[in-house]
Amino acid sequence: MLSLNSYYELLVVILILSLIFLYDKSSVFRYYSKYFIYYTYISVEAVFMIPVFMLKARNVSNLVLASQLSKQVTSIIRVNWEIRGAEILSQDKPFVIVANHQSSIDVLGMFQIWHIMKKCTVVARKELLYVFPVGLASWLCGLVFIDRKNAQKAKEKINEVGDYLKEKNIKLWFYPEGTRRNTREIHEFKKGAFHFAVSQQLPILPVVISSYSSFLDDKNKRFDQGNVIITALPPISTRGLEKSDIEDLMERTRNTMIKTYIDTSNEIDAKRKLSDLS
Repeated sequence: MLSLNSYYELLVVILILSLIFLYDKSSVFRYYSKYFIYYTYISVEAVFMIPVFMLKARNVSNLVLASQLSKQVTSIIRVNWEIRGAEILSQDKPFVIVANHQSSIDVLGMFQIWHIMKKCTVVARKELLYVFPVGLASWLCGLVFIDRKNAQKAKEKINEVGDYLKEKNIKLWFYPEGTRRNTREIHEFKKGAFHFAVSQQLPILPVVISSYSSFLDDKNKRFDQGNVIITALPPISTRGLEKSDIEDLMERTRNTMIKTYIDTSNEIDAKRKLSDLS
């Protein structure tokens, strides 16, 4: 006769085997499992790292440490990132980085390149600040929180950090589309990043993340193994530009990014098709 402990052990084995089966066979279960792993990993790390970040509160160097610890989660959820233009990202200069925004996993892409950039922070919506423990950890890492519902206050907050960024050669990362949308296109940009770049006379550094659509589909709850290309493009100068030049600057930047987005996304799709045929 089986002992009580043996029954428990048998139940655990059955549960583990069932989870493995569901993960392998159910795309919906795999979708939610990967997001659960991602958010849990980041949250647990934040709890343990908050005391460490307090030693250098509001210092962007904390982000380098956080990224080195966090980027390992991409191996677990099986997303591979290829970085292009690392020599541009590594320049010890202040840039206004603008990147396309597709999903919350964009943060995992940033984790792959923070050690290259070394000194970079992010403009984030203020609501994140109240999400414990990630909000507190992010604040300690020097993120710039803005109120998107109050454009004037958001503008004033960003402008406050201009001199500090230039003095310390810190890059400031924006998602100019605002809302994340995995629709296989780069949507219209908001002006905030470009107003800031022109007012501070800082170059725009476009960063393009290829489409996730080959492996991630939120509507149909699909999250498979995937490959992503992150491309840093040559900086776009704002020297001598004025407020009247912002619309043209936005359009030039977006058009450049769209071309790279299409090219790299098509490259990923072609490689996936070859892999499926082999």
